Amino acid sequence: MAESVNDVATLQRSLQRTLQSTEDQLAAQARLTRDLQDDLLRTRMVEFESLADRLYRVVRQAAKETGKLVRLDIVGGAIEVDRSVLERMVGPFEHLLRNCIAHGIEPADGREAAGKERTGTITVTVTQEGNEVGVEVRDDGAGLDLERIRERGVERGLLEPGAQPTEAELANLIFRPGFSTAASVTELAGRGVGLDAVLAEVQAVGGRIETASARGRGTSFRLVLPLTTAVTQVVMLSAGDRSVAVPSTLIEVVRRVPAEEVEAAYASGAFALGDQRLPFFWLPALLDGAARGPTASRTQAVAIVRSAAQRIALHVDEVSGNQEVVVKNVGPQLARLPGLAGVTLLASGAVALIYNPVALAVLYGDRARDRLLQARAPVADAPAGSPEVLPPLVLVVDDSLTVRRVTQRLLEREGYRVALAKDGLEALERLADERPAIMLSDIEMPRMDGFDLLRNVRADERFSGLPVVLITSRTAQKHRDYAAQLGADHYLGKPYAEDQLLALVAQHARAEAPA
Repeated sequence: MAESVNDVATLQRSLQRTLQSTEDQLAAQARLTRDLQDDLLRTRMVEFESLADRLYRVVRQAAKETGKLVRLDIVGGAIEVDRSVLERMVGPFEHLLRNCIAHGIEPADGREAAGKERTGTITVTVTQEGNEVGVEVRDDGAGLDLERIRERGVERGLLEPGAQPTEAELANLIFRPGFSTAASVTELAGRGVGLDAVLAEVQAVGGRIETASARGRGTSFRLVLPLTTAVTQVVMLSAGDRSVAVPSTLIEVVRRVPAEEVEAAYASGAFALGDQRLPFFWLPALLDGAARGPTASRTQAVAIVRSAAQRIALHVDEVSGNQEVVVKNVGPQLARLPGLAGVTLLASGAVALIYNPVALAVLYGDRARDRLLQARAPVADAPAGSPEVLPPLVLVVDDSLTVRRVTQRLLEREGYRVALAKDGLEALERLADERPAIMLSDIEMPRMDGFDLLRNVRADERFSGLPVVLITSRTAQKHRDYAAQLGADHYLGKPYAEDQLLALVAQHARAEAPA
């Protein structure tokens, strides 16, 4: 009996030693991983001061072009920032400096009359707080001209003539695409390339912009950027069949609220947070998923997301805690997708896309609300036997499978239906099935090329008025003239600008829509 007890005790001690050895090995591996991660970060970090010469040169050139006296001071330049973040922010930093000189700093005589030094000062201050870096660009100029901003907002249809926006709402207008208060076009201002480009770049790396202005005392733009894009903290948001990662710096608060409040938010499109009403969305709705989520449980999860001065409320099923992830670059094919900041591999082995939901809401929020209204509209309101109204159909003709698929995804993302054909003969078969709103066709294709297809389409009186856009690498004038002679409506060279193509499709889709 005593021997059995001794054997059991010996076995327990052996197991304990084995467990301790395993724990020590795991701890050593964790330390090694952290050391490798730290080494990776050190190789990616560079001092902000490395941009100093370039920023000084931008200020000198802009001051010379405007005839103003301007001095640039950089504070905290020794702080290190991820090389990829810094390289991506060079353009926005330069744009902000030029903006300060063109719109903020007054001419020397005007400053003297206002009791200021003849030389204006722009101060760039760099600070670090945890995993974030703050870069503030402050000038001591005239401050934002809110009245001029209001006038331009009314002229551009961004404000109703009788609206009474707050100073913060007026200040946010300067980040709208194409917005400018310049009275004339110069090298520095009035070209329609405004602060929206700065905001887009900042949001693309998961950052935000905070703006402050005092009349007669100057304006400051504070860019809050991730310290590094190699490793970051994310929060996983799950809703329906979608699960996305969101930088934790964008998550302001997560709340459990009664289902009745969520239903009220769906009905009004806004979520009440204190004395504010924030735009409200079901997360998958911003990713072309379902228009709204279920509210069967007594309480629902709502995440408040903040980027720059904008905040939205997201209805989700589940919020997972912070986790540190390594961020992978999405590559040039996906880099232009709005709101997509990167991709990462989770500990489970699953691939997760890292999104900025505020950027998604800015672009797709109106469409998400429209789909919610359509889903909520009672079916009984439709006349009996009325046909279903389908989105416009676009016919894409190209012998390249890759081109067909890329174009299909681009158009479907904008809400169009898409039919595909690999050459002219197959395109004629598709035309027999259903008349599209517009046809996009390559020229060089087997069996029947684009010119022969266009000739056949224009010879058929059913399709004589069908809008046709030829998209080809043949950009010589003789090819353009021949296409126009055959009746092509538009002629685009490859590679084409997506915005230009979408504008053409939208123009003809509206024209072809039934009254």
